Amino acid sequence: MLPTIEWRSDMIVMVDQRKLPKREVYVECRTVAQVVRAIKSMVIRGAPAIGVAAAMGLALGVNRSKASGTTMLAREFYKMCDAMAETRPTAVNLFWAIARMKRIFANAVKAGQSVEEIRLNLEVEAQRIHDADVEACRALGAHGATIMPTSARVLTHCNAGALATAGYGTALGVIRAAVESGKKVTVFADETRPFLQGSRLTAWELMREGIDTTVITDSMAGSLMQGDQVDLVIVGADRIAANGDVANKIGTYGLAVLAKEHKLPFYVAAPVSTIDLSTPTGAQIEIEERNSREVTHFGSTQLTPTGVGVRNPAFDITPSSYVAAIITEYGICRRPYSSSLRAVVSECGNGE
Repeated sequence: MLPTIEWRSDMIVMVDQRKLPKREVYVECRTVAQVVRAIKSMVIRGAPAIGVAAAMGLALGVNRSKASGTTMLAREFYKMCDAMAETRPTAVNLFWAIARMKRIFANAVKAGQSVEEIRLNLEVEAQRIHDADVEACRALGAHGATIMPTSARVLTHCNAGALATAGYGTALGVIRAAVESGKKVTVFADETRPFLQGSRLTAWELMREGIDTTVITDSMAGSLMQGDQVDLVIVGADRIAANGDVANKIGTYGLAVLAKEHKLPFYVAAPVSTIDLSTPTGAQIEIEERNSREVTHFGSTQLTPTGVGVRNPAFDITPSSYVAAIITEYGICRRPYSSSLRAVVSECGNGE
């Protein structure tokens, strides 16, 4: 499986997703500031992967610190946490991972541990978050595969694969698990403007594994559904509110509306760390607005008239009424989501 991100000695190594599929380039981050830049610039992206990168980045920052005592180390650590929290506001896994690292740090200080012991504990916790994400995606995929038809034509949006996680993937994890179980799966991958995560990343991942994949423009989905060429839609998520509303890549809501119109199931696959019980509905989720250049240019080529107005929200909100089921590592949640989501969060002990 593709190593999206890993800890190597005194650095964090991650595949540069901006360069795919043309070049497979790996970025070496030796400071917490470099990890912050990597997240902001989308060297690494996808909510679970961002959470892993944040945890590893904080552990790296503490390892690099010259602080000789816990008081000075604490000041530096919490500044690192603040910088990390400002990178991508919509992905709840980021804040979940930061909270876990803060808890480990606070408990270590309270226990009177030395600076070296704190460094070790944070590194161990970051690796634990990484490994748990891979395990969660595999479990999630196994649950999701059970609701896939024996022969399935699947439409997916953005990239919710190994590249968006520590490995294996969420929505693509379901597809992988279905294929591994012997089911015949063909995939339509939305190109996903403007960053083209579908055409660049999802297609690249699936083709590496020999899974039948066709790239389509974002505007083609409705026509395919109308022509009875799609059996279901499955996407990932960056944040799931307590009522089941889903924040995911811009364009997801439109797909959900089309799926409902054509009586197709619309599934969301995400680990429990993506569920945010502290956010009642999607209306309270902050939507990241990215740089207009992502829309106006493709590389160095200008696509729009100079001076034209541009909107570039990275995500939208799909109301829970459009979601047939939410697939997690602890099972499949169905309506009413206010109770089923709370039940899986409680089961994993992730109620913080």
